[in-house]
Amino acid sequence: MREIIFDTETTGFSFADGDRMVEIGCVEMINKVETGRTFHAYFHPERAMPPEAQRVHGLSDAFLADKPLFHHGAEALLDFLGDSPLVAHNASFDFSFLNGELTRCSRAAIAMDRMIDTVAMARTRHPGAKHNLDALCSRYGIDRSHRTLHGALLDAQLLAQVYVELTGGRQIGLGLISAPVASAQAVTHAIPSKVRPARSFSVPEADRVRHAAFMKSVVNPLWGGETAN
Repeated sequence: MREIIFDTETTGFSFADGDRMVEIGCVEMINKVETGRTFHAYFHPERAMPPEAQRVHGLSDAFLADKPLFHHGAEALLDFLGDSPLVAHNASFDFSFLNGELTRCSRAAIAMDRMIDTVAMARTRHPGAKHNLDALCSRYGIDRSHRTLHGALLDAQLLAQVYVELTGGRQIGLGLISAPVASAQAVTHAIPSKVRPARSFSVPEADRVRHAAFMKSVVNPLWGGETAN
């Protein structure tokens, strides 16, 4: 099953209030294993970057000055997303900006039934604990030492590892057989076995004599004796 783990960086908290998406990072996973395929892009927000937002992700007006507008990269992004489920941390926030940008450039919004929210998953699995990405990385022993600022692709890569843990851990990706087996014949083909012929073992005559003597000393033996039933 193909899934896309993604994260966004923005100018603020509300697309409806005029904030814009400035970065998106996507990681492709198949059967909960990263394939190595990613999508990453920066976008010019057509507005100034508030200082408080820049402190979070480090993206300045000067850095974004030569970046394309969202609608220039929309087609490539949609091609990468395909029709796969989309996983994000506090996903309603990221979906609001992604769909806001798509709608703004006359593209169809992504259906909300494709949304998987890892915050909701973490709250169910670890009630009462901290559920931000840093806390979950610490809980699962995921190295985030290189994360000094928020970054969409880096955060998506970290979230991909967290998502695997939230959905059962690394064992789910072992997948020795890639598809359900339809019959016993299919199992034979998937996991070939070799039947060895029975081997005969010779018993030394001295051992036979000792065993016969021992059996004569057994009262009512279950086997091997004349009185056995």
